[in-house]
Amino acid sequence: MSDISKDLKKQPTFSEDIGEKNQEHHSFEVKDKSILEKIQHFLHGNPTMVPVFILVISVMAFGLVAGDKFFSAFNLSLIIQQVTIVGILAAGQTLIILTAGIDLSIAAIMVLSSVFMGTIAVNLGFPTPLALIVGFIGGASCGALNGLLVTKVKLPPFIVTLGTWSIFFALVIYFSGSQSIRARDIESNAPLLHFFGERINIYGAVFTYGAFLMILIFVVLWFALNRTAWGRHVYAVGDDKEAAELSGIRTDRTLISVYTLAGVICAIGAWVSIGRVGSVSPTSFYEGNLDSITAVVIGGTSLFGGRGSVVGSLFGALIVGVFSSGLSIAGLDVLWQRFALGCLIIVAVAIDQWIRNISA
Repeated sequence: MSDISKDLKKQPTFSEDIGEKNQEHHSFEVKDKSILEKIQHFLHGNPTMVPVFILVISVMAFGLVAGDKFFSAFNLSLIIQQVTIVGILAAGQTLIILTAGIDLSIAAIMVLSSVFMGTIAVNLGFPTPLALIVGFIGGASCGALNGLLVTKVKLPPFIVTLGTWSIFFALVIYFSGSQSIRARDIESNAPLLHFFGERINIYGAVFTYGAFLMILIFVVLWFALNRTAWGRHVYAVGDDKEAAELSGIRTDRTLISVYTLAGVICAIGAWVSIGRVGSVSPTSFYEGNLDSITAVVIGGTSLFGGRGSVVGSLFGALIVGVFSSGLSIAGLDVLWQRFALGCLIIVAVAIDQWIRNISA
């Protein structure tokens, strides 16, 4: 065999050459992710871990600053008591934000429901169970109204709830006559309204029945969102409403059920708030809507809908309580407490945007 033929046999064929180039190209594309990218992917799949990390770091930081005073059983239980109402409102707010909506009227619904309960049971003298039923019906009706305006009239949730927020607070003033119902009147005429304000002492930690109810609400909602078809529909509507409709999900029914359930949760919060505060005041919890949104955003639920966890909102509410308690013990003015929470909200939204921009 000639030298020329031997050289030709040594030359790679066209297909072999292309295959080698493809392998080189493929090996160039597949590369190990950096530590930051691994963290991004992990948080994308586990959004609840963001508020968990923030809560742990916050507790450690304030523990170093305030020491034993912060870690005392009484102070830690006090934090839970203080976030009970915000936590319950955040549970309802989470449902709505998961559907890519928002509810600015959620605190007004709660106050209106509490006015119904107090007025009917104390001022009008009807049985307390009847007053509670009316309060629950009132909360559900307010939530259903929001849902109908969003689904049937096709109005943006922000505009709808901004309008109903004013309407509901006007009704609060109308039905209450701008008068509070005092704690002693409630105790003498309708003591059942104070039930969730009763306290239990456990090894120096003081808990109210309302705190246990708040945790129960989060457990029930977690089960509903993660173990039922309704929960999958809620996430699907928030992720892509048009795609959910094409897959056969009755999106309008799902949205109305979400807003109605949020209204019922507000009514539960109304009962708890009467026990927590002791009275029924038409001006109480005026900023509850913003506080609930704060807890949900810090809790890792995306404002764009379809991603997040109701458990994250519980951690978000606890983070707000930890910051308020820690900064207060450290001697900072309330002004700087609000400043710190504002910075925390911006950081939480920035982290959410970073997680959403994950690369394949």
